[in-house]
Amino acid sequence: MARSHKYGRNGKTYHVPFSPGTDSTDRNNWKFWSNIINGVAQDEYAQEKLFQDVLPQGPIKRIVITEKFDGQGNCFNEFGLFARSHGAPSELPWDRTLRQKWELIKNDLKDLNLEVFGENMYATHSIEYLKLEHDFYCFAIRQDERWLSWEEVEYWSELLDFPTVPVIERDIDPTIRWGTEEACQKEIEEICQRSSALGSIDYHTKEYCTLEGVVFRNQEEYHVNNFVQNVFKWVRPGHVKTDEHWTRNWRPAFKRWELEAFHGEGQMEPEDYRQAIIGLEAKMKKHA
Repeated sequence: MARSHKYGRNGKTYHVPFSPGTDSTDRNNWKFWSNIINGVAQDEYAQEKLFQDVLPQGPIKRIVITEKFDGQGNCFNEFGLFARSHGAPSELPWDRTLRQKWELIKNDLKDLNLEVFGENMYATHSIEYLKLEHDFYCFAIRQDERWLSWEEVEYWSELLDFPTVPVIERDIDPTIRWGTEEACQKEIEEICQRSSALGSIDYHTKEYCTLEGVVFRNQEEYHVNNFVQNVFKWVRPGHVKTDEHWTRNWRPAFKRWELEAFHGEGQMEPEDYRQAIIGLEAKMKKHA
C-alpha cells in the first residue's frame, strides 16, 4: 500500500442507498446489505477504474455505529498532515493547530506505522456544535494493509491523545438486530433524527438541527482493499445550506469552555449554549 492514500476509494465513504444527502460526487454501495449478511465472494468492483481487487471476506458479525461530524477529513501519518489532497501536506489556515499536533506525534506515527483519520472541527461548516471540546476527532486508523478494529482505534487514539467520534451503539449483530435491509434502514433513519451528541444547531439560522449523519462499519479489522464493503454512511438531506463554499466565509468554531466563560457562572442548559454562540458571534462581528 502506498502511504498517503486518501481515506477509502476516491477519498470518500460510500453511501447506503437510502441516504438522502448525496450529490453528484458521491457514490452508493447498492450491495451494502449483501456485504454485511453474506460477505464478499469476489471482486464486485473490478471493472471500476484504478480499484484494487476486493478480497473474499465472510459476513460482518459485529457493527459499530458512530456519529458523522460536520468537519473536514484529515489524515496524520509520518509524512505530514493531509487534507483535501494527499499529494502534499496541508497548508490550509484551519489546519494550523493540527500541524502543531503532527509535530508532536510524527515519530510515533512512523515507529508504529499508523495513519490516523478523523474530522477536523476547527472551522465552522453547516452545523455549529454546542459542546465542542477538541479540534480533531478520530474515526479510523490504518496500519499497513489493514484498517484497525474499532477497539484498536480507541486504544491508539487514547495513546496519541485524540478523542474519537461519539459511539452511538456497538456490538450490533446485524442478523439478530435487523435481519432485513428494511429493518436496518428503519433504525438508521430513526437514529438520524436525533441531535448531535455534542448538541447541534444550524450554523446560518442558529436553530436546533439534527446530526449530520452516521457511519456504521465492521467493528473488526478488515483489509484495505475491502473498505467499500465494510464502511457505510447516511447523510441528512439538504445538508449544505448555501451555494457559497464554507472556505470563503468561515470562522473558528467556539469551544465549550469559551461558551461557558461567556455565559458566566452556573450550570448551562442547551439553550444557554445556543444563546452564548449567538452572543459571541455578534460580538465578533461588532469588533471585526
